[in-house]
Amino acid sequence: MTAEPSVVVGAARLPDEPAELAGALRQRAESGEAEAQALYGQLLLDGNGVARDEAAGFAWFNRAAAQGHLMALNMVGRCYDLGWGVAVDKARAADCYRIAAERGLDWAMYNYATLLALGHGVAEDKAAALAWFEKAAKLGPSLIGAKAINFVGSFHEDGWVVARNLAKAARLYERAAEGGDFRGMFNHARMLGAKGRGEEALRWIERAGERATPAFVAKAAAFLDASPVPAFRARGRAAIERGAGRC
Repeated sequence: MTAEPSVVVGAARLPDEPAELAGALRQRAESGEAEAQALYGQLLLDGNGVARDEAAGFAWFNRAAAQGHLMALNMVGRCYDLGWGVAVDKARAADCYRIAAERGLDWAMYNYATLLALGHGVAEDKAAALAWFEKAAKLGPSLIGAKAINFVGSFHEDGWVVARNLAKAARLYERAAEGGDFRGMFNHARMLGAKGRGEEALRWIERAGERATPAFVAKAAAFLDASPVPAFRARGRAAIERGAGRC
């Protein structure tokens, strides 16, 4: 097993071992360092090297956000969005995402756009959502950029505020897949399967399974079982579950 990469806060390189890292980050967080506060909040949220405590993680994110730490502000939004350590409040989540997005954070752009697209916590505004997804996608190659590109693809596939264009959707899904987004991989596979390229599609389905959440794997397996594409019905579930088994 390879060790996790060292964490650097400021000029200090911190320990690799999870419990030691948590202790070091807590000490620096308590001294007032916003980056350490955000990182320690994430450890508490995940239960990594320290007992899981979502409420405490939420509190540390708030302390870092109060100092202008944009990812911490985004994480305050995530906590409100998903009920991590605080009651669900989609409107507050949207406010946190919007502020961080307007200050240039790509993850916040994606999260805010998602709420706008679905009308969660804010009035549904698919045109504004598309603009934020496209802005996040243009900030450079990254996982969140790939996730945003996949969502832009869905706008073109479904004809949301743009003319329906399956060829453009397919190109966007391919870019998202190559960028590492598991939903993009699955959508790219769907498009390939519809074109009769079943074997290639199954490889992408397996790769999607390697990165996907258990909930997505279950949903995708049900979709594949009912697919009109013969290769998907016959081997799609096995492919995505085989990929998931490698996680």
